[in-house]
Amino acid sequence: MTATDKMTARTKQAKGAAEEALGRAMGNERMAAKGRAARSSGDLRQAATQAKEAFFR
Repeated sequence: MTATDKMTARTKQAKGAAEEALGRAMGNERMAAKGRAARSSGDLRQAATQAKEAFFR
């Protein structure tokens, strides 16, 4: 809905992707899983923001 919401979602997605890649490179499955969860959280936040925008337009 706002630029802040969009930025927060993108930031979570980027951090999650980076953490997942680092976890895989290091062979640390726990870190990779944590990264996947953070990325998914960002994806969900982005979808919610898009739904709000579609509904309130």
